[in-house]
Amino acid sequence: MEPDSQVASQEQIKSAERILEVLKQVYPNEDVTGDGEASENAVCTIDTVSPIALLERAEKFLRAKEEHGDMQARFLLGQIHFEKHQYEEAFRAFDSIKDQDVQALYQLAVMHFDGLGTRADPGLAVEYMKRVALSDEHVKYAALYNIGQAYLQGHGVKPSDSQTERYWLQAAADGNPNACIKAQTALGMFYSRPESLDLKKAFFWHSEACGNGSLESQGALGIMYLHGKGISKSMESAIYCLKGAAERGNVYAQGHLVACYYQSKVYAKAVALAQKIIEYKDIQAIAKTTGCLPEFVAKGIAIALFHYGRCLQLGIGISQDKAQAELYYAKAVKMDAEVSKEIQMAITLGKI
Repeated sequence: MEPDSQVASQEQIKSAERILEVLKQVYPNEDVTGDGEASENAVCTIDTVSPIALLERAEKFLRAKEEHGDMQARFLLGQIHFEKHQYEEAFRAFDSIKDQDVQALYQLAVMHFDGLGTRADPGLAVEYMKRVALSDEHVKYAALYNIGQAYLQGHGVKPSDSQTERYWLQAAADGNPNACIKAQTALGMFYSRPESLDLKKAFFWHSEACGNGSLESQGALGIMYLHGKGISKSMESAIYCLKGAAERGNVYAQGHLVACYYQSKVYAKAVALAQKIIEYKDIQAIAKTTGCLPEFVAKGIAIALFHYGRCLQLGIGISQDKAQAELYYAKAVKMDAEVSKEIQMAITLGKI
């Protein structure tokens, strides 16, 4: 499908940029792309040379370095293989230096988790992640997050909320922007669960993560302000957070913004935004691009579908079309039955 090819192209570009940036730092005075220029200018070539060509040039350069015993070059070769989905080659490269290179050990753990280039072995993956977490390398924060996720899901270890909390708190590092922002958002979600409910802690962690750039937490804060969960209710703050998150691509925030416009009787705005959202097709691609959970992307689309159907049914903000309204109600239910049921209940009770 066309959207998939577009996403793949973007991933290739980002991959090339990441690898060239690392090469620039490791080999600042060398011609890493074979164009006769030192690596400080290498990133500029991405505008004129295809990402795959850049990766091939980098691979040739690194192989020459590897032949002279450069372990960093071997790790980077593994990364190139990984980005090109050549998982068996990547696995061999990482495995050969796992005892000398913490980043290689981390990548091996990821591959054992997902069964890439080797059989899936989540128990060994957690063991490797724990070894990485004991290091002083920055990658330890990502390892701590993944260990917490493994305990949450019971993936390679016995499920344990207390262990999940413990490892995510270490990964979040008191809101340090240089730690794992994903863990900070995860803690906000963790403390919003019925099993571990503490909305003040949820608000705290979403605030920390939002301040550090988390798009998902920015949307979550808007919803917490909207309903007065963990913080005093504030429509002004809710709209501010939801608009900011929506503009950055948070679909869950966009859906709630449609609902806010509808409830405020600004029907034209509700319809205009809903018409944009209901065209979204590839939930997984959107989730990957925005860093938001797929289930919340789906919920945002369902909210938009249902409210758009409501506007069509009543002829508010758009010409009345009851047949089309039924179609969009059905799409909303298919997208997320629980969300649709909640909205319908609110309508029945006269809350909307």
